[in-house]
Amino acid sequence: MKVLQLGKFYPIRGGVEKVMWDVTAGLSAEGVDCDMLCATLDSDPVDDEDKSRISETDECKVIRFNGHGRVLIVRAMAKIAATMISPAMVRYLRRHCSEYDIIHVHHPDPMAALALFLSGYKGRVFLHWHSDILSQKVFLMLYKPLQSWLIRRAEKVVGTTPVYVRDSPYLKKVQDKTTYIPIGIRPVEPDDVKVKEIKKLYKDKKIVFSLGRLVPYKGFEYLVQAARNLPDDYIVLIGGKGPLDSKLRGMISAAGLEDKVKLLGFMAKEDVPGYFGACDVFVLSSVMKTEAFGIVQIEAMSCGKPVVATRIPESGVSWVNEHGYSGLNVGIMAPEALSDAITSVCSDNKTHEKFSNNARNHYLSVFTEKGMISNFLNLYEERTKTNDCSVADNACILRNPGENRVS
Repeated sequence: MKVLQLGKFYPIRGGVEKVMWDVTAGLSAEGVDCDMLCATLDSDPVDDEDKSRISETDECKVIRFNGHGRVLIVRAMAKIAATMISPAMVRYLRRHCSEYDIIHVHHPDPMAALALFLSGYKGRVFLHWHSDILSQKVFLMLYKPLQSWLIRRAEKVVGTTPVYVRDSPYLKKVQDKTTYIPIGIRPVEPDDVKVKEIKKLYKDKKIVFSLGRLVPYKGFEYLVQAARNLPDDYIVLIGGKGPLDSKLRGMISAAGLEDKVKLLGFMAKEDVPGYFGACDVFVLSSVMKTEAFGIVQIEAMSCGKPVVATRIPESGVSWVNEHGYSGLNVGIMAPEALSDAITSVCSDNKTHEKFSNNARNHYLSVFTEKGMISNFLNLYEERTKTNDCSVADNACILRNPGENRVS
């Protein structure tokens, strides 16, 4: 079996690209021949850690994982509406698509869909539905016919949560061929020295940590407002940068919260684990369906940290964080509910310890990278056993959070 992951650009700067990378690496480590085809504008796109594995052909740059896995990086001409425009991707796929038994397309990526459409590929297509296109309304109108073709062409549509594939308006008519495989990650491993440094810096404080781009859909203004209601022995630390930085700093200053809310700015990836390790609770305050899953939640859970998240309509965020088990979920745009949930989780040592242990167990049972790879292998193998590409049985049975729960 030979598989191609097709989608977003390299280097890895977002959740979709990270999932593509992890699936490619994980499948190849299991002995599956798996390539990842993506496009970039960068003349030198390869991260320093990957440069020792790089080679180049007339068609693309190649990063080799092992004897079974490769990342194939082609050139893009431009980036429009968060989409790489890459005739080179079309050319590569037309020449090589027949080499693959399965093409696994990661959505949303209109360039990947167009390349597949023009390739003439006759084999099996799996569509990985990470999220709907929400912000590019005009572009979506142009893309909709191709998106509809891609949904029809796919033998199986795979979401990251059952909620998103059930509630997406674009998947209503194909529920018989949808399934879900939760995103899985390797556990975050905090450095004990850095954790101690952070805890010493905020001595005698309960640390509330949040992480993400400072953009409207993340809802950080509601977390800042929630801090007003937190006792004085709480400190809110928000990591990340973005266009709302000045607005948030203004809110913090106007409310006199300089000692209770700290904006940490851009965080290097090597610094992030320390904050996960040092915090008492992680908060995801997002307010829009753009937040489809919230990988940061499972990063926190992997460290045994309870999560307070929001119930976003049609999003999988509150499915990922099992209410009452791995943490608590509250309504969107509700600062008082956020602060109440934060203090409830941290109300006493026994309650906090229970949530912490549950969060770690929730990660181990549902969200490991090994589990995700195993589920994709099951899906591929089940589908390739039949010549009928329209069969819609679920290839993998995943435990629903809360099912047969023993607390």
